[in-house]
Amino acid sequence: MSDSIDSLAADYFAAWLAAGPTEAHLLSEYAYAGKYEDLSRAEEDRRIAELNGFVDRANALPDGELDAQQRITRDVLISDASTSVGMLRARFAEFAADPLFGPQTELPLVVGMLSIPDAEVADAMVEKYRAIGKSFSDLAERQREGLAHGRSSARFAVEGTIAQLKENLATPVEKDPLLGTSKLPDGVDADAWRRRMVEAIETSIRPGMAAYLEVLENEGLGKARPDDKVGLTFLDGGDADYDATLAYYTTTTKTAKEIHEIGLEQVAKLADEYRSLGPEVVGTDDLQGIFTALRTDPKLHFENADQLVEASKVAMDRAWKAIPSWFEVLPKAPCDVQPTTTGAKAFYFPPAPDGSRGGIFYINVEDPHAWGTFELESMAFHEGIPGHHLQIAIASELTGVPEIRKHLNNSAYAEGWGLYSERLADEMKLYGSSLDRMGIFSADSLRACRLVVDTGLHAMGWSRQQAVDYMVQNSPMTEAICKPEVDRYILSPGQATSYMIGRLEILRMRSEAKERQGASFDIKKFHSAVLDSGSLPLSVLDRVVRSRLG
Repeated sequence: MSDSIDSLAADYFAAWLAAGPTEAHLLSEYAYAGKYEDLSRAEEDRRIAELNGFVDRANALPDGELDAQQRITRDVLISDASTSVGMLRARFAEFAADPLFGPQTELPLVVGMLSIPDAEVADAMVEKYRAIGKSFSDLAERQREGLAHGRSSARFAVEGTIAQLKENLATPVEKDPLLGTSKLPDGVDADAWRRRMVEAIETSIRPGMAAYLEVLENEGLGKARPDDKVGLTFLDGGDADYDATLAYYTTTTKTAKEIHEIGLEQVAKLADEYRSLGPEVVGTDDLQGIFTALRTDPKLHFENADQLVEASKVAMDRAWKAIPSWFEVLPKAPCDVQPTTTGAKAFYFPPAPDGSRGGIFYINVEDPHAWGTFELESMAFHEGIPGHHLQIAIASELTGVPEIRKHLNNSAYAEGWGLYSERLADEMKLYGSSLDRMGIFSADSLRACRLVVDTGLHAMGWSRQQAVDYMVQNSPMTEAICKPEVDRYILSPGQATSYMIGRLEILRMRSEAKERQGASFDIKKFHSAVLDSGSLPLSVLDRVVRSRLG
């Protein structure tokens, strides 16, 4: 019996959840509450075969028997499965030491977001912690595999991860940050449960961390790549691996050279925009003078965490009141602002599917002085409204589409929409002042530089310092901010290119739709065409917009 698109999509979603049990738990799929990601090579091989099987099944579906929405589903699955295979074949786990996004630093934040609705899930959490321990042991083994294949982590990443693991292992277990879980439900003996969690940390997680630390310290550090060879191009097969990341993160066929040139063009355009607004905001049209003022003038920086949170809430409230004039469909879920002292500078956490939690725009308040006042509003509009909250919450509330379409995250689509939203907010008159509008250019500088620097590092052999120097020269960011940014691009090859490539592609689609429709063009309908099919590969989104706004 041949497949139907509905059965294929359901199977794909089930396989997607099984491969990402943490994401499944966040989506309130509690059947996966006792599991954690399997990082072994055997699991990679199994997943590659599974995904290739899905591609074959999708390609076998008769095109003439599919309606428009079914064709979207099929094309989404083919794109996601194919590009995911490329990423898995790159074997990134073999050189996965990561002080920014590694499990040793991300887990404390994540476990606090995992809901525990009943005693059964509380029991499952103990099993999840044992599985977390295995994942650290897997990382130790994968690091050995990488070294055997001549593929090592960057030295700064190994050193940073070693320091974090040592700090974690030196923390008294009763104060372990992994005990900071979400609230337990009524009826669970909290003391007994906590003892079981402590036992899982002591007998599984910490031995796994110790094994990972031992490999990094005694085997990985001596063979780690120096700062002048941090890019993928310095690894055997690294150029092909980088091509795979660009295909995955941009969902286009653009080459590293093309993306690099696009970045250079965007940086040059931004220089003219800075010079145009500079005299009004900082009293000069000298580019480096503008950058210096934005970096160093204490009046242009926040003083405390409360200011950051309050300014974010004011911006979100202003945006929420304005969006009915620009969007046909609004999300039901609210968007809250919460401070954090871990993770990225700002990030968005989606609402829970069961309505128990709205969307959350997290703002990192660890160092308020590092935040320019001009940065805040563009960041809020990107991460919150009309950015990721509208895009992700609307997708999660879709009806009549397979579940997988509600939850897949195509980075160029999602981050492209976030960056598009920063400029859209200017059209919507949401920025409070010319200084706040300068934040548009500052944010764009970051994303334009990313195109140049990411490709420079991984395709052209740039050194770590060369990348930092380029960003300092071409943006208002300080060297202290640029260094961790560059480290992020080294550790997550290709991801940083998705923002500007996605934004430019969405703008191209909008411009072409307006040219086709002329006076009948309706911005609300364009936004519906972009948002009401879920997170799409850019090639599929282009076809959707053309069919809707022909």
